Amino acid sequence: MRSPEESSGLFRLSSVPWESNVFSPPVDNFGPRGTPGCGRLQVVDNLGARRSVWDNDRRRAVRLWDFQKEGRTTVAQSSTETDWVSRFADEVIAESERRAPGKPVVVASGLSPSGPIHLGNLREVMTPHLVADEIRRRGYEVRHLISWDDYDRYRKVPNGIEGIDASWAEHIGKPLTSVPAPAGSPHPNWAEHFKAAMVESLAELGVEYDPISQTEQYTSGTYREQILHAMKHRGDIDAILDQYRTKKAPKKQSQKPVDEAELEAEEGSGAAAEDDGSGGSSGYFPYKPYCGRCEKDLTAVTSYDDDTTELAYTCTNCGFSETVKLSEFNRGKLVWKVDWPMRWAYEGVIFEPSGVDHSSPGSSFQVGGQIVRIFDGVQPIGPMYAFVGISGMAKMSSSKGGVPTAADALKIMEPQILRWLYARRRPNQSFKIAFDQEIQRLYDEWDKLEAKVADGTVLPADAAAHSRATRTAAGELPRTPRPLPYRTLASVMDITAGHDEQTLRILTELDPENPVTSLDEVRPRLDRAESWITNQVPADQRTIVREEPDTELLGSLDDEGRESLRLLLEGLDTHWSLDGLTTLVYGVPKVMAGLDPEAKPTPELKLAQRAFFALLYKLLVSRETGPRLPTLLLAVGADRVRKLLGS
Repeated sequence: MRSPEESSGLFRLSSVPWESNVFSPPVDNFGPRGTPGCGRLQVVDNLGARRSVWDNDRRRAVRLWDFQKEGRTTVAQSSTETDWVSRFADEVIAESERRAPGKPVVVASGLSPSGPIHLGNLREVMTPHLVADEIRRRGYEVRHLISWDDYDRYRKVPNGIEGIDASWAEHIGKPLTSVPAPAGSPHPNWAEHFKAAMVESLAELGVEYDPISQTEQYTSGTYREQILHAMKHRGDIDAILDQYRTKKAPKKQSQKPVDEAELEAEEGSGAAAEDDGSGGSSGYFPYKPYCGRCEKDLTAVTSYDDDTTELAYTCTNCGFSETVKLSEFNRGKLVWKVDWPMRWAYEGVIFEPSGVDHSSPGSSFQVGGQIVRIFDGVQPIGPMYAFVGISGMAKMSSSKGGVPTAADALKIMEPQILRWLYARRRPNQSFKIAFDQEIQRLYDEWDKLEAKVADGTVLPADAAAHSRATRTAAGELPRTPRPLPYRTLASVMDITAGHDEQTLRILTELDPENPVTSLDEVRPRLDRAESWITNQVPADQRTIVREEPDTELLGSLDDEGRESLRLLLEGLDTHWSLDGLTTLVYGVPKVMAGLDPEAKPTPELKLAQRAFFALLYKLLVSRETGPRLPTLLLAVGADRVRKLLGS
């Protein structure tokens, strides 16, 4: 669903005093009209007229969905004080009971396997999944449909995909299920190849859904009646579309450099910009046959008889022509702006979000709100979801030719973390997924949240996001038995290069009183940290421990420098744990300054500590920075530390 400011031509809602545009006003803030906390909504119709609507109905908050009957689309706004998922669930349940009482609640997503399905597309799934899961938790039956748009046309040859070359361009215009998979793929066609990774990721994320192949739907004749109905009412459809056939405004230039991968993610599937069926010399037709010879959709319908359903078309690519009976013909599909609302009506969809590419004025979601009534349906409710960005992917995108997928993210973070990223932000809020050093900070934040949940100090909204991240209505997701800090695990894997025996030794020494006895205790988090270090951290940022002492640097040290090293080496045995070494490395500069080891740091002391740390890094890894020193010292081992520090 598009945002209120993008609701040109339809009426929109703006709320006072609420400023977010999630969905509906906060039901708990409604009081008597004119009192603090009362909800006031402004309705802006397609003529720009405004009126205020007051409603104290706690259950429905604002019952304005009847505007659907007048051809208007509803977008409401809500407070950010409580969990956005619960608010959507409230609205979806109420709307489902109004539209289809006694039937399962239907929410929907659509994915195009035209290439790698990136993390922006994942929001198309996670938004309805989280809402559906909340509704399931309340005891309702829910169907989350994922329509695989595998009968869409193959639009272009994506860059950087292994196993393909420029020759794949000959398949442009064919259904995705008729395009060969990349060389070496075990899958039968292009669509199945790119669906496979997403199917695996959704299983790992705990997403329960009913898959629908649009190839199967169209080629089996499932939509036959809907296609004939659309052709019969093609004049009505054309009139609706004609309201929006205006010249597109040029895209605004970004004021900041944008990663090529992010531009690709923002582009979307391309369906939003597809041909709407107009422009033919024989009139408007909302149906596009795939050619009987070359299989491409580069066809033009030249005639259609409503009584006999005879349809004639010519292929502009290969020149093939034929006349078919549409009541028996299954090799074609409705154009996108008709196909989508037809499916809303056919499936009885109550809730479906839409991306920016489908939500701008005159685009698919907005136009679909009118076309769906031709099929005796009602437009789903749902938000427009904002862009999901990526941090730290510039190098990766240039080598792989595209933005990262859910599978890429799940290699470096556990499913709970990825779910949390989508659950804690309202759909209309943009956020970034970290593939760079920020992932360590993200895990620190998650571990703090887990601690607050454990001790009961967590805020309600944060508790809700945590619950949605860690479990579904079906149960809890598998988790790491002993979740050590991600940055610690990453540092260890950086230094040991994945050597299991050395890794276990270091992890055992982190906490001698409660040692790790098996790497299985810290998996799968350990494996995710290893994957991040190995595949995402540039080679020039990796940690390489010196083999031999830097005799030149050691020889150049003054008395103060040598004394600080002596104090460190002297305390190794009695401080050989993560906490102990932390105390030691911060304490040496304090002792050198004549202070108590427990003294609070001053600006001068912090400078001395930084200088001491830089010296240790130079002697151990030939750089002035590196992993946290206590972790580094444990990883290097006491004997080797003594050797490199000149003992």
